[in-house]
Amino acid sequence: MKISKDTAVTLHYSVAEASGKPLAGRETTDYLHGGYGNTLPRIEAALEGREAGYRCTLELAPQDAFGPRDESLATTISKRDFPPGVKVGGQLRGRTDDGHERVFTVLKIKGDQVLLDANHPWAGKALKFTLQVGAVRAATAEEITHGHVHGGHGHHH
Repeated sequence: MKISKDTAVTLHYSVAEASGKPLAGRETTDYLHGGYGNTLPRIEAALEGREAGYRCTLELAPQDAFGPRDESLATTISKRDFPPGVKVGGQLRGRTDDGHERVFTVLKIKGDQVLLDANHPWAGKALKFTLQVGAVRAATAEEITHGHVHGGHGHHH
């Protein structure tokens, strides 16, 4: 079966910086193909019409991957306003100054200040994706209605 709109795709991938420095080892995900926002648009475009076993390497500029860094999404808060037990590299949910909910990564704890960043960790980076299509099947009506793959490496309800 070829990858097309409303197919469920099992994708094995690894991610590295453009320099070759690994960011994520071999991972597996299932996604619903066809503009549902389950993967990056350039990845969907590269896989359109392909079949199980297809392999490729994509080099993506920041704007085609996780976007440029937005320095307004980095903020410093007082350690006394910070939940206990969260360490550097940890993540927590919060709101930006404009009220949007975001996931913040703890970048640094220095004295009584905590530096948080709501940018994706790979924002601003040119990335190299190594992809292999593991399987392709027709998505179920429920998956299409929900806009994502269920079970396997997809979403679980």
